[in-house]
Amino acid sequence: MTIFQADPPKLSKGMRLILLAASILVLAAGLDLTLLTEQTATSFAWTIQSSMTAAFLGAGYLASFLLEFLAYREKTWTNARVAVPSVFLFTTLTLIATLLHLDKFHLNSPPIFSAMVAAYLWLAIYIAVPIAMLILLIYQIRLQGLTPKRKTTLYTWMRLVLAAQGTIMLVTGITLFLSPATASTFWPWALTPLTSLAIGAWLIGIGVIALHMTWENDHRRNRIAYISYAMLGIFQVVSLVRYAGEVSWSTAGSWIYLLFVISIIPMGLYGWKTSRQIKND
Repeated sequence: MTIFQADPPKLSKGMRLILLAASILVLAAGLDLTLLTEQTATSFAWTIQSSMTAAFLGAGYLASFLLEFLAYREKTWTNARVAVPSVFLFTTLTLIATLLHLDKFHLNSPPIFSAMVAAYLWLAIYIAVPIAMLILLIYQIRLQGLTPKRKTTLYTWMRLVLAAQGTIMLVTGITLFLSPATASTFWPWALTPLTSLAIGAWLIGIGVIALHMTWENDHRRNRIAYISYAMLGIFQVVSLVRYAGEVSWSTAGSWIYLLFVISIIPMGLYGWKTSRQIKND
């Protein structure tokens, strides 16, 4: 039976809890990869040889923390839902990547006990979260109600830019995920098959967020995504500065990547500033 509410559907308690739990977990992963970037052999679930790759993933987790924690704080489903499809998709793809390369994880790596614990936690989290989120998403969708009208729609140019950015990230992410061997032909730094899948999963998830924002077409509904989007760009620029030596700056692709990452920042900041001028609901 579908549950109907006369008011806009509230964010369910279950969805709120999974978003809070996910935000805590990605914050832990983000801090680990950002502060202990070169110590993944002892502190992380699997050893990441490239510091630039570890920093990239850490930046993604930190930006995701903002998205999920702010979504948890929202009262209505309409204002929180921009976070959910991307999180579900990312965790599902990461689970697939993990299962395909399970031998790379520290599941049997004593005497490095901390790394083994991290590996088992990683596996448990990426099995449990997608399943729980799917169940809660189905329940949340059944809480039908009156979707509020859009308050302030995006300018056409902004929707076009977000759509272009989202499409580029989605296509690139799918390529990295489905064909890791092609990464060496265009990616700015060296990737292994596992890290190609890991970065691909992130790009697919972020691409979905950008496209979702164009679909929502409302600054209030996109508020939680804007700040995460901007911080992602900032964190990735910092990562490039920290490990510039690993990037092949002699290729055009590296400079295109840098310009693309920088372009994310003003889009997110502009959207965040605009959304803050709209009354909360």
